[in-house]
Amino acid sequence: MLIPFFLTPRMLALVLLALFCVSAESVQPRSSSYNGEYGGGGGERFSHSGNQLDGPITAIRIRVNRYYIVGLQVRYGKEWSNYVGGSQGDLEEIFLYPGESIIQVSGKYKYYVRKLVFVTDKGRYLPFGKDTGTSFNAAPLYPNTVLRFFSGRSGSLINAIGLHWDVYPSECSSC
Repeated sequence: MLIPFFLTPRMLALVLLALFCVSAESVQPRSSSYNGEYGGGGGERFSHSGNQLDGPITAIRIRVNRYYIVGLQVRYGKEWSNYVGGSQGDLEEIFLYPGESIIQVSGKYKYYVRKLVFVTDKGRYLPFGKDTGTSFNAAPLYPNTVLRFFSGRSGSLINAIGLHWDVYPSECSSC
């Protein structure tokens, strides 16, 4: 004997909900987060959001003068971003070790960014600039995530900085 099976609207809703819950388990957890902007209100906006597609951060160039962070350029994989900021001051450059990532950024600002300190997952502490102004400390919101790119505002100095965090790229042929 065959028993007819009919789905009422309520039963159909429960079946769909059950299917949704099963597929929701396979959804990747959130990993991206943002800190900032730290600094003043002037300057033109910049963002390296497209640069992160070239790979992880592998080097940073910072130009500093007696009082401020003047300029910034970042190497993503093997490609350098556009330079942002001014031309006065001393240019300093750091290279990260293969597989090394920035896991914390702190610094100081007032109307402009005055100091940046990068901390890596290899225990390195990389400071730039002067120790005056309002302090900030930025770290990713989610575990196992690293600094992926910068944004902010700049003119003749770095007016403000934003920090974008996400997972380290699993495959990077250009790194």
